[in-house]
Amino acid sequence: MGTQAQKIVKYDLEKLINELNKALADEWLATYQYWVGAKVVRGPFSSIIVKELEEHSKEEYEHAEMLTERIIQLGGTPILDPQDWYKFTTCGYIKPKNFNQIEILKDNIKGERCAIGVYNNLLEEIKGKDHTTFHILRKILKEEIEHEEDLQTILENIQIK
Repeated sequence: MGTQAQKIVKYDLEKLINELNKALADEWLATYQYWVGAKVVRGPFSSIIVKELEEHSKEEYEHAEMLTERIIQLGGTPILDPQDWYKFTTCGYIKPKNFNQIEILKDNIKGERCAIGVYNNLLEEIKGKDHTTFHILRKILKEEIEHEEDLQTILENIQIK
């Protein structure tokens, strides 16, 4: 735990750690949603979709790593019990009900849109108050936007054919 790292934050640390834990819960659930989607997706373009979902799952895991490290730097404790992910989550988890490639893509696009909103709101709230967390969240937001764009492009290309 970095004492100086905490001192330079001009934001309620307890609130910030809580918000980062909410984002962490979302990232763990997104990691699994992408991973399991890659396992169950069906359709003529599933090989392309599997590759994309697996890549996104790895990136969501990396987001969870970054958030965990920042929570610890700020003197907090990351969520320790996976059951708590559901207590903290903002975006939730969309259980695949239909393994059709279009439905899997739509479910994941919904999750990305939620994540984009969460990170955008949090960035607005901490702008100028915690430069390190701001930088981390901005990087994650950029990747969430790329995920939505990737999935939307695949979906549009599938629907054109």
